[in-house]
Amino acid sequence: MHELAVNTAQFDFEACQTLMQGGSKTFFAASRLLPHRVRGPAIALYAFCRVADDAIDFSTDRHKAMLTLHSRLDDVYANTPQNFEADRALAAVVREFALPRELLTALLDGFQWDAEGRCYETIEDLQAYGARVAGSVGAMMAVIMRSRSEEAMARACDLGVAMQLTNIARDVGEDARAGRLYMPMAWMVEAGLDPGAWLLNPVFDARVAAVVARLLTAADVLYQRSEHGIAHLPRDCRPAIRAARLIYAEIGRVLERAGCDSINHRAVVSGKRKLALLARASGAVLIAPADPMKHFAPLPCTEFLVQAAAFEAQTSDTHLHKSTAPRRSLDARFRWGADLFERLAAQDREFTNSTASRGAALNA
Repeated sequence: MHELAVNTAQFDFEACQTLMQGGSKTFFAASRLLPHRVRGPAIALYAFCRVADDAIDFSTDRHKAMLTLHSRLDDVYANTPQNFEADRALAAVVREFALPRELLTALLDGFQWDAEGRCYETIEDLQAYGARVAGSVGAMMAVIMRSRSEEAMARACDLGVAMQLTNIARDVGEDARAGRLYMPMAWMVEAGLDPGAWLLNPVFDARVAAVVARLLTAADVLYQRSEHGIAHLPRDCRPAIRAARLIYAEIGRVLERAGCDSINHRAVVSGKRKLALLARASGAVLIAPADPMKHFAPLPCTEFLVQAAAFEAQTSDTHLHKSTAPRRSLDARFRWGADLFERLAAQDREFTNSTASRGAALNA
């Protein structure tokens, strides 16, 4: 029976990994830099998040889809997961790490807000959305890294919200063409835009650029705050998380160099630049302990996530993160990462060339 359980768990993990490869190449690439003991649970979390998001996006009855997802979550937490690979894998993570249900409920709430087509009046309202769809994921990642102090949780949520603000700034045009508006409407009005009228005809101008620039500035504040949480992570997890932070923030720099035009262009960080940022991130393993004077309270919108997940670890860092699983050295992971980002650079060039070819064909 034990062998059957092990084989089933391995099958579920492989199914989740396949799902992730088909969904988010960026997340898949970043996950390969994590230590073995963290990578599997991270993949399981991503798989369920992906399945839940797709269930809402592709449903003709989103209310029913939400009820079904909450029912599936009920069964996961009752340790009787429904017959889906992602559910069984998530149940294993819940058991192993005592993952608070509030974090996953918050994520589903964010999906519900999307299904309702909500718009956001203020930056605080938008951050509340980001707390649910991305801050919750940051908190879950901290849990599976066994870094559950209040400071670690607050900074993990900061990073998640910052990444979501970057996503929103990058995808303004794509979202608008799909009838979605995430830019703070108060900021749009201050810039001289009528949100409803603009959504009907989403064109780029200096007013839109000003709002996008403000979003990037708000994200940068949170990226800087998130830096103070990296020293709270296990040493072998720090490079991957700092790489994610640097690469995502770089999307903002690419967007700024394009005049904050995310209507006509999609900001992409080149493989070569990702490689340079990866090299820079490798030094995170040597970050000194966090300065107790550099403490920031959690964002009001993420405080409920922090309180749900945080507790002070009672054991030493060495004991808490001990693992018998074979792990690659930091140097080996760095070499693997260098190869990875060289491949990503080639993919970027291929995508750019194919896009140019399609554009030429359309204009012919």
